[in-house]
Amino acid sequence: MPKITREEKNVLKSYERGEWRPSARSKKAMDKYKTYARATIQKNKRVNIRLSSQDLEGIQQRALEEGIPYQTLIASLIHKYVAGGLSERRA
Repeated sequence: MPKITREEKNVLKSYERGEWRPSARSKKAMDKYKTYARATIQKNKRVNIRLSSQDLEGIQQRALEEGIPYQTLIASLIHKYVAGGLSERRA
């Protein structure tokens, strides 16, 4: 087992003492991730796309913050745009 930091040990001890409770956002977050999962499962076409390294790194960072694979984030963004959930900003 890899070494864990002092902070990680404190979080683990806190969890084991029963100090953690589900947040009110859990249902909303679960629904969001279920949508991501469904979109991932329903894929039946492959697309290759060239991106700048800066854009790819930015997408990967945002995906990391969301806790999802970056390809899932890209697919989700495209789906939202096509479904009308995202639109271009007008200057």
